[in-house]
Amino acid sequence: MTHLAFYFPLVAIGLVAGVFAGMFGIGGGLVIVPALMLILKMQPLDAIGTSLAALIPPVGLLGAFEYYQKGHINVVYALIIAAGLFVGAFFGARIMIGLDPATIKRLYAVFLIAIAARMLIAGK
Repeated sequence: MTHLAFYFPLVAIGLVAGVFAGMFGIGGGLVIVPALMLILKMQPLDAIGTSLAALIPPVGLLGAFEYYQKGHINVVYALIIAAGLFVGAFFGARIMIGLDPATIKRLYAVFLIAIAARMLIAGK
């Protein structure tokens, strides 16, 4: 796998998480962690630690430090995802700004159901 092909899923995870962060105010637990586990086959603690490291500037410094000390963070993955979050949040916010509250609620509900269904089906 070339470098570009290898890093593409990480960039995509960051962008998607950024868009959803801009749309719904979420990203780490509902997008990044499941994506790292399902797409990149990371172990749960590694996925959680890497997600927190990607979110360090706004939220995760102390928690990420604990995961880092125990060896559960892929720093390169976290930095690439963070770059995607930065750009993706802008686009997510742009999408949501023009929508009415009822549509936003419906979109969020569909998103949550889709994530829950995917995790139930994968169930491993």
